[in-house]
Amino acid sequence: MALALIGAVPATAQSGTGGSAAALAAYRINPGDELDIFVWGEERLQRTVRVLPDGTFSFPLVGKVDALNALPSEIEARITKGLEGQYRTAVPQVTVSVKTPQGMQFSVLGKVRSPGSFNPGRYVNVLEALSFAGGPTEFASLGNVVILRKTPTGAQAVRVRLSDLMRGSTDNLSNESLPLVRGGDTVIVP
Repeated sequence: MALALIGAVPATAQSGTGGSAAALAAYRINPGDELDIFVWGEERLQRTVRVLPDGTFSFPLVGKVDALNALPSEIEARITKGLEGQYRTAVPQVTVSVKTPQGMQFSVLGKVRSPGSFNPGRYVNVLEALSFAGGPTEFASLGNVVILRKTPTGAQAVRVRLSDLMRGSTDNLSNESLPLVRGGDTVIVP
């Protein structure tokens, strides 16, 4: 039986060929992330902020900034626009960088050796998520692994079949069959 993903999940990474590194999607800001923000030449406007659970943070002279699921460059543009009224000439260069990607935290529950919450600080696929939890136990049903994902419209269940892969079969192995785990996801191994 071939390794298969049950349910539609958009691919967020692309595999390279010929041994090249995989190209990952650009990092988007999550609640809990710590951001370094610099407005060049303005020491009073340089600070580290933490993104709140609602996806926002406050910045001097700008107020509330919506950061949820935004690229750092999009945050730079929002802060620049918010500062325009404070300068007679062009706003100094604004730079936003992710200092600590805390928003990549996910949980693994069920029949794994060490269930819990994990924050790898990098993108991981569902198989790597299981390895963070110590791997599956002897009686785990790897043909019915579920990723519970929070979406704006509610929870989404993504079913993943890992049983063939764990037996050594790599036929039809792809990014769709090993989806990336996103921040806030819960991986359930029945």
